[in-house]
Amino acid sequence: MISKLLCVSGFFIVFSLIPAAMASDENTEAEESFFSKLPPIETHGFYEVRGGYRLQNDKYEKDMSIMEGRFQFDLFSYLDWGDIKVKGDVIGDMVTEEGDFDMREANIFSRPTDYMDLKVGRQILTWGTGDLIFINDLFPKDWQSFFIGRDVEYLKAPSDAGKVSLFGETANLDIVYTPKFDPDRYISGERISYWNQNLGRTAGRDAIVHTEKPDEWFRDSEIAARLYKNIDNYELAFYGYRGYWKSPGGQDAVTGEAIFPDLNAYGASLRGSVGKGIGNVEIGYYQSADDTGGKNPLINNSEMRYLVGYTQEIAKNFTMGLQYYIEQMLDFGSYKRNLPSGPARDEDRHLTTLRLTKLLMNQNLRLSLFTYYSPTDKDVYMRPNVNYKVSDNTAVEAGSNIFFGDYPQTFFGQFRDNTNIYAGLRYSF
Repeated sequence: MISKLLCVSGFFIVFSLIPAAMASDENTEAEESFFSKLPPIETHGFYEVRGGYRLQNDKYEKDMSIMEGRFQFDLFSYLDWGDIKVKGDVIGDMVTEEGDFDMREANIFSRPTDYMDLKVGRQILTWGTGDLIFINDLFPKDWQSFFIGRDVEYLKAPSDAGKVSLFGETANLDIVYTPKFDPDRYISGERISYWNQNLGRTAGRDAIVHTEKPDEWFRDSEIAARLYKNIDNYELAFYGYRGYWKSPGGQDAVTGEAIFPDLNAYGASLRGSVGKGIGNVEIGYYQSADDTGGKNPLINNSEMRYLVGYTQEIAKNFTMGLQYYIEQMLDFGSYKRNLPSGPARDEDRHLTTLRLTKLLMNQNLRLSLFTYYSPTDKDVYMRPNVNYKVSDNTAVEAGSNIFFGDYPQTFFGQFRDNTNIYAGLRYSF
């Protein structure tokens, strides 16, 4: 008997190849008995093709913004002591001319007591109240996927972490421990051009961002906590985080490599009914622990971040959401005094967002527009999208990522040459 052992994220499946002439009835019955004892596995997933092109000439990037085929498998099994989940994507990418595998989830969930949940392994984590604006949600994001036209679900990147949830009569507590730093999938120049401060110009594949990432297990760890409680249908939450800036937030003066400085963050949020809609407020203090006084121009200054939002259905199947967000740089005087040559940031960055969503054709057709506008940076980012559910299994989608800006160094202005359109077809099972 020839045996092959296949290991996928903690699951071990043994396949036995036995010549038919040598297989006895006794062996067949033993195999049937073995497999009948295995827990049932729910299988879901999808096949998807997606393509997109730039609408602007970008000499630092390819004309194709996205061109890929994707197969996702989603396996879920219930056991007496807990649940096991594995989700992964197999990708064929024509832009990079490479194949890839992205393990999205591989975790074990259990409920050892009535007041505690435990999840360990690769998982997608999120909290906070913002709509595509994140203050106290300091879990990794995939900004590259977001800007090139992948499904919005891919904005949330996975974390390799352990999460403990404790439930009490007074309040509930979530604690997330990540033993090795999980950064954002940040803009590096490989797929999207960006403003390069050292070169004083827009750059892309000619100046890939190289980083000095904290990557030692248990030493370069992160810990995040959320204490929350519902009070008369309003959710009040307090947050804490100790780790690193999720995207590069500084530069090594010797090597010139981008770095992830230490970061401590503290915040709070409140969300609940306001009139006919849902309102939310959120605040966060980002302490740049490697430069608390703001004297090092190569490290991000500490910041205060504020958000207020409101969402309401303004007509049948037509929803509108508004947000106002402010980033306030602390120690701005030190920043200005120590700033080397080049354009300076504003002390305060203001940002507004508008989301419009209309459902038609028995809610099978979804029209949406999400717009960011910064009156201080004088830049705009628009995300129009059309999604039509052809059947229970098949959906088609088209959209665009549109960038405007008066200045090449502002957050959205730097992406002007990355404006793109895309379309996709997905078959789910």
